[in-house]
Amino acid sequence: MMDNKTFIIAGIIVSLLIGCVAVFMASGDPDGLESTALVVQGQKELTGATPEDAEIEEDLTGKFSYSSPMPDYSLGEAMGSLGGLIAIIVGTILAFLVVLGLAYGIKMAGKPTK
Repeated sequence: MMDNKTFIIAGIIVSLLIGCVAVFMASGDPDGLESTALVVQGQKELTGATPEDAEIEEDLTGKFSYSSPMPDYSLGEAMGSLGGLIAIIVGTILAFLVVLGLAYGIKMAGKPTK
């Protein structure tokens, strides 16, 4: 039977392996959220005809913006796939630390005070 420490370490290793393999299998096309942001910014058009009874607001361009420290799971074009691997590893470790901190906080909140 595995103890908690071994289970957590094995989980981190498996998640890093999956993340590192995913870098090479990822699509370069925008996902749903990114695609919607591009439409709102006016940088992309929706395909298909607009229904005649659709209610359309005219002034939607330029209302949405965001930035990311590692956009598209990369560190820029110059780093290529290596930048993607670094971004995945850093992101996985940061996510683990956030969950670990939340778990610790919940554990401490459940302990009775003396």
